[in-house]
Amino acid sequence: MGYKYYFNCFKEKSDSCSAHLIDGDGTFNDTGLEQLIKEVKLGECGLSYAIVSIMGPQSSGKSTLLNHLFGTNFREMDAFKGRSQTTKGIWMARCAGIEPCTLVMDLEGTDGRERGEDDTAFEKQSALFALAVSDIVLINMWCHDIGREQAANKPLLKTVFQVMMRLFSPRKTTLMFVIRDKTRTPLENLEPVLREDIQKIWDSVPKPEAHKETPLSDFFNVEVVALSSYEEKEEQFKDQVASLRQRFFHSITPGGLAGDRRGVVPASGFSFSAQEIWKVIKENKDLDLPAHKVMVATVRCEEIANEKYGSFVANEKWCQIEEAVESGPVSGFGKKLSAILNISLSEYDAEAIYFDEGVRSAKRQQLEEKLLQLVQPAHQSMLSHIRSGTLEKFKEAFDKALNAGDGFSLAAQTCTQSYMAHFDEWHADAVIEQANWDTSKARDKLRRDIDAHIASVHAAKLSELTSSFEVQFFYDYPFLLLLKLNEALSGPVEALLDGANSGTWAAIKKLLQHETALAVAGFSNAISGFDMDGQSKDKLIASLENYARGVVEAKAREESGRVLIRMKDRFSMLFSHDSESMPRIWTGKEDIRAITKTARSASLKLLSVMVAIRLDDDVDNIETTLSSALMDTKNNAAVKDRSIITFDPLASSSWEKIPSSRTLITPVQCKSLWRQFRTETEYTVTQAISAQEAHKRNNNWLPPPWAIVALVVLGFNEFMTLLRNPLYLGVIFVGFLLIKALWVQLDISGEFRNGALPGLLSLSSKFLPTIMNLLKRLAEEGQNPATADSQRNATKSFQNGSSPLSDSSSSPSSSSASSGVISPQNGTEYSNTLKDD
Repeated sequence: MGYKYYFNCFKEKSDSCSAHLIDGDGTFNDTGLEQLIKEVKLGECGLSYAIVSIMGPQSSGKSTLLNHLFGTNFREMDAFKGRSQTTKGIWMARCAGIEPCTLVMDLEGTDGRERGEDDTAFEKQSALFALAVSDIVLINMWCHDIGREQAANKPLLKTVFQVMMRLFSPRKTTLMFVIRDKTRTPLENLEPVLREDIQKIWDSVPKPEAHKETPLSDFFNVEVVALSSYEEKEEQFKDQVASLRQRFFHSITPGGLAGDRRGVVPASGFSFSAQEIWKVIKENKDLDLPAHKVMVATVRCEEIANEKYGSFVANEKWCQIEEAVESGPVSGFGKKLSAILNISLSEYDAEAIYFDEGVRSAKRQQLEEKLLQLVQPAHQSMLSHIRSGTLEKFKEAFDKALNAGDGFSLAAQTCTQSYMAHFDEWHADAVIEQANWDTSKARDKLRRDIDAHIASVHAAKLSELTSSFEVQFFYDYPFLLLLKLNEALSGPVEALLDGANSGTWAAIKKLLQHETALAVAGFSNAISGFDMDGQSKDKLIASLENYARGVVEAKAREESGRVLIRMKDRFSMLFSHDSESMPRIWTGKEDIRAITKTARSASLKLLSVMVAIRLDDDVDNIETTLSSALMDTKNNAAVKDRSIITFDPLASSSWEKIPSSRTLITPVQCKSLWRQFRTETEYTVTQAISAQEAHKRNNNWLPPPWAIVALVVLGFNEFMTLLRNPLYLGVIFVGFLLIKALWVQLDISGEFRNGALPGLLSLSSKFLPTIMNLLKRLAEEGQNPATADSQRNATKSFQNGSSPLSDSSSSPSSSSASSGVISPQNGTEYSNTLKDD
């Protein structure tokens, strides 16, 4: 049911390819055409290509002629099967061995019985399509039809001329009449008759008003050739075809068969043009070839522009420049980017050169605008880097000039001119040739930044001069005095706040008064030789005192920002160390709750000291408020139990009797800090509790009392059995000695230090060798006579309650079970003990 598109490549004398362009139902094979164009590389030909088509009655030998003339492989009619339709629709193939690249179309024959007498629509459509796209149209006709009124060539010619009228701006097409099966009548006699018939048909065809008087020569170049019969004179036919073939070489050159063609579509747009022409023909519309040419140019130029834009976006050099300019200036930015842009635009010009000039130029301009929009952010980044770099270098040079003693105005003017010139030079290196952007804003901004910096330095210098207490003595003395006062106050104030307690602010106030008095005395001595009125002197001294107070307040504010760290440090010190500053060991006897409360109270004390500046004699109740709100948990719980709405003293942004200017930490901030402090110190308390419980568990080796009672009650019968049979006691004692020896030799307690599983694995590998070693020692000792000393030693060992198999002088690590070594003395004791038993 579905139609299959065919695309074939074959070889004879040279490569040739063919495609079924339009099937018998009028379906255009765009896939096959694209493959054919790709195979023959038509897109690279520009305007150097030609299209040839052939028309003629059915079974008139069109395919045979094309195969011999162009080296194609169109399907030919089998004469032995009778005369029937061979070519359906339109086939296209490349002419082998002909330059420039020439494509030939084999049209379905006219006047075929398969379509019927009245079905001429496809014939007209295919004829119009051939005339619209072809440079040369071959009209295949029999010689014996020339001169006849009712011949097969008359309907064909009428069809050709009628559809030509549908081309509003027709092409200058070459009509080559190929007379087949030429008789003895010379071509010189046949040609005038044929031309006369053609002229009569042209005159009889209805024409639009614009072409009523238009001669045939304005539409067509008429050529006439004659060929002998292929069946009767095959060799002569082939020679004549070979001679005709030479006329198709360089057919598009001036004077060639297709030398007068107009409105040629560039090769890269041929596929799209052919599809659109067939679509318009199928919709039964008239063809406006100039408008069609513009449409093809618009589509193809836009495709080429998009392709070049995509290639530029993926260009490796552009990507490297774009990435590099994000982090800093790129040397040769403008030249590099201009070169890449120029390559893309040049490639566009090369591929679009044959399309309509107006369309080509418009699309090129659009492509250039898109590319410049793409690179503009990188150019702006480059300008920004140049501007900021120039400004930094200006600041360095300006400061250096002032430090060298240059006059302020001269240094400012010289540095400004120099670095504005540098900016212009560096900016010229970043200019993109294709762009015409206004970069004056970047230059103006740099100038404003330079002027602003000069103004700020000028103001600072003036402030430095006027802030020297307006006295005419060494201008650097006030600075040194203030620096010394700052050093005398900052360190001690920080140390006092670090160990904050009830007398901290009193000590700070005393320190401030002392250092301020020293500074005022020194300053007074320094200006004693100058004639200065009392009011000015008092003003300067007041400024000095205010400065000293400002140093203390600034340091207090700075330290208040680290109050949480101070609180945690104090808590850690008091909680983890005893009264002698020794680290606590949680043995289970310590009262962790009381220690925690003491440490938190000390931390809360530090917080109450840091919440406000207390350099005046005012009295406040901040410590009491914090203690009741944060430490008095019983009262808080009672309030919650009573479900009474009570005012929260910390739900405020200010302290009572403390102005905001002297507030360092607000009540709300204190509440938040305390919550965070408790959260971050909770882990330390938990660890202490865990350590205390672990210590209790390790020291409690006896079972619970109820377990002892249960053992006594349940084990009474066994106990009585042991009393009635003392031999059991001896056996149990020997077993105890053996187990004790194994315990020491295997170092069981040491093996289980690293965990249960590693200990079991290690003991499983040592157990059997240790047993064997003990048995071997027992056997060796059993063969030796027991000495009195060994007996005494054994008796002494039993009396001391120690195992004769263990060496008490050796460490657990030295009695490894894997070595299986037991001292001879211990072995002897064990043997003697067994003998005594």
